[in-house]
Amino acid sequence: MIHNLTQYTIASILSLCLLASNVALANQDDDFFEPEHKVVIQVSTNDPQTHNIVLNNAVNLQKAFGVDNVVIEVVAYGPGLSIFTPKSPASKRVPSLAMQNIHFSLCGNTLEKVTKKQGKAPKIVDGVGIVQSGAMRIVELQEQSYSYLRP
Repeated sequence: MIHNLTQYTIASILSLCLLASNVALANQDDDFFEPEHKVVIQVSTNDPQTHNIVLNNAVNLQKAFGVDNVVIEVVAYGPGLSIFTPKSPASKRVPSLAMQNIHFSLCGNTLEKVTKKQGKAPKIVDGVGIVQSGAMRIVELQEQSYSYLRP
């Protein structure tokens, strides 16, 4: 009888471990999303026409692939910083696009240099994150299999 009880206890423990690992894997799958398409768009010019093209590309890619099938990140550095300032007419679109799952990253190196040169930080619109280096961010994303666009 003790032998049967021991076997039952071991079987119960193994079953619970298996159930717990399946629950953990199921939760992990829910938290991890790998889109079919990944795109990084570089902005390194202060040209308003290019800024509009960048944002139009992002919106058009999202429409073409479907919002659940693509992740898009717009990375600005150097003169491209202006796309995220009120000086660029395109910047008015950035906050609403950020809420539509388009990511915006600004080069921290560029921001630091402009701040030092002007004596104050430029105003940056809502929805923009700061990364250490814009160029480095693009390389990191390409190493993660992002497609690269530069309008």
